[in-house]
Amino acid sequence: MPTAAKTAAAKPTPPTSAIAKDAHWAATQERLRNRTRATATLTICDNLEARKALDVARYALRRIEGEAADRPDDQAVKDAVAAAKADVDTAQAAFDETSIVLTFRALPRLEFEALKKAHPATEEQAEDGHDLNVETLGPELIAAASVDGMPVEAAREYLDTWSEAEAAELFNVAWGVQQTTRMDLGKG
Repeated sequence: MPTAAKTAAAKPTPPTSAIAKDAHWAATQERLRNRTRATATLTICDNLEARKALDVARYALRRIEGEAADRPDDQAVKDAVAAAKADVDTAQAAFDETSIVLTFRALPRLEFEALKKAHPATEEQAEDGHDLNVETLGPELIAAASVDGMPVEAAREYLDTWSEAEAAELFNVAWGVQQTTRMDLGKG
């Protein structure tokens, strides 16, 4: 893993005269250097009542907003929309209070590549067409991408003890943020 000092020292700097000649490129380059890596969150809510209350409140709001679109001058419908929005806010607050939010950030590309290389597929996995050993990569990737400071041991425990679907979701959010792109090629 490259250190921050090595990474900072390795960044090429164009000659000062070139930057002075092209102020637009200098500004663009500064913005590119200051980009943040992509992040993704995983929200865990074990409180079924809070989840259901939020779903019901959102449904009620959508329904009343549909009615409001058909009756734009009806004050009673406008008041019902306002009340439904307040219900969603209340339900969302209760949901948020009982939820756990885990945040993951994309790793620098070279760090991600090194992590993948450190976990090659076993012979059996390779025969099945896999390039990586997700069993050993999973906890390492989750811990490395965790903004919350999740230790490798905790990630391993969650992957081993949570349901298959939940463990897969945990891995997928850490893996998926590595695949996130925030670019648009445009139409040229």
